[in-house]
Amino acid sequence: MDFLKYLLIFLHILGAAAIVGGWFATFKKPTVLPIQLWGAIAQLVTGLALVGLAGASHDPLNYFKITVKLVIAVAVVIPAIIGYRKARSGEAVSTGLAHAVGGMALINIAVATLWH
Repeated sequence: MDFLKYLLIFLHILGAAAIVGGWFATFKKPTVLPIQLWGAIAQLVTGLALVGLAGASHDPLNYFKITVKLVIAVAVVIPAIIGYRKARSGEAVSTGLAHAVGGMALINIAVATLWH
């Protein structure tokens, strides 16, 4: 069970790196890259799996923090989907939309690491 937990943590961190790395790479000319969309999906799925795993192992959970992180994760996934679809179809991705993806992911990382 420990291997699965650490594999999920690895994939969760990799998803965050994909989102924020893509954001930094396109900061001057904002867009949403496919890697950011996949990172956002990975963050949401692995985060939910980690909560399920923790609940199944009877670890104490901070449900308020989990709820905040879930809301922020959804606030990353939705603009990532919209931005990716616009970029794929050749439409301009608004600066606000592109920065929402990276900025909200950065806020989610801060919540995860600084809130104890």
